[in-house]
Amino acid sequence: MEVTINTLSDVSREVEIAVNASEIQPHFDKAYLDYRPKVEIKGFRKGKAPIELVKKLYGDLIEHETLNTVASELYRSVVKEKELKPIGDPVIVDMDYKRGEQLRFKVQYDVRPSVQLKEYKGLEVEKPIHTVNDQEVEDEILRLRKMNSTTEPADQVADAEHIIVAQVQELDKSGLPLIGKKTQNAKFYLADPQLEQPIRDALKQAQTGGEYRISFQHQHDNHTHDVNLLIKATKIDKVVIPEFNDEFVKKITKERVNSVDDFRKGLREDLEAYWKEKSHRQTVNGVVGEIVRRHDFQVPESLIRNILQSLLEDVKQQYKGKLPPKFDAEQFYQENRAYAVYQAKWALIREEIIRDENITAGDQDLLELAERESAKIGIDKDRLITYYKSSEQIKDRLVSDKLIAFLLDKARIKEVERQEIAE
Repeated sequence: MEVTINTLSDVSREVEIAVNASEIQPHFDKAYLDYRPKVEIKGFRKGKAPIELVKKLYGDLIEHETLNTVASELYRSVVKEKELKPIGDPVIVDMDYKRGEQLRFKVQYDVRPSVQLKEYKGLEVEKPIHTVNDQEVEDEILRLRKMNSTTEPADQVADAEHIIVAQVQELDKSGLPLIGKKTQNAKFYLADPQLEQPIRDALKQAQTGGEYRISFQHQHDNHTHDVNLLIKATKIDKVVIPEFNDEFVKKITKERVNSVDDFRKGLREDLEAYWKEKSHRQTVNGVVGEIVRRHDFQVPESLIRNILQSLLEDVKQQYKGKLPPKFDAEQFYQENRAYAVYQAKWALIREEIIRDENITAGDQDLLELAERESAKIGIDKDRLITYYKSSEQIKDRLVSDKLIAFLLDKARIKEVERQEIAE
């Protein structure tokens, strides 16, 4: 077997493999035996024909169908013999087979790039701080009240807490109906902040059976377009928002909380925890972003593809295992490629820092994790420890947590008050 290894880039290699007929024949002999049970030849029971007859009649077909499998087996043997260190999935890019003479093929594969660690300690990042105020607590209470609201029929809109069910006809500029542009049972909740203001203004005193013409310009991204509508109110419902009292609190908490004062206190604590977690994530993202920005190296395409495929699987899960109709996977890949490159770079840098700082997860770490989580999930601590010791995923999670804690401890963090905190 002749083997030639070519360097295509810092992260890509190509191995060219050539084998003669005698070297490849054992692979084909196995393929004949595997194919034999499927063959029906006149004069013989199915699967019982002599192997030489199978070879004579179907040898050429079997060999060509087996070439990719043979090439993969030969490639794996070369990887082991030459101590190659491929990552990702290899790709056969060229194959030339002359029956009875030679098989020659090329396989391209990626290798891990050489990552020289740059600065990753002492980085200056901002930590956004959000202080929860009384209005936020009241806004959340109102949201919960609205979630538990009911409706009752009304003849006319009296305030924003009304829902208008309507027939909507789109019109052209001259006011004539556009064919095929009629919507039945459209709903307009006047208190919805996303509702266009011209629609809200036109319907603020709507009556059942009333017709309302509305014209305005709708702003979408970087362009505007004219909107002309004829809205006929077919039904009006008054939204009845329940009072915020002890009974309401007991109902929505299933009697875990019994008073409005205790509920407000707990709600504020929940909001503070929510903003604290967002602040932590944003600070971590800031540190990681600064580290990635300081490291410039080529990322193997196989790692990028794996991340993009994982993102695509997430989309499928949102649609019960299938992509939505007319989903453009290629456009999805292009739109998410920069993110995939970023994540792949961080994964490689992360491994180097963990190795450089000797960050590990030992038995004591697993014990402390089991003690923390035992009560939360209702599983005996000893059973959890046994499981955690056998789980590489748990150990990796612990190592990641320790790495982030290390990077935050070494960073120069500046707290900045923010009303909003990005995800």
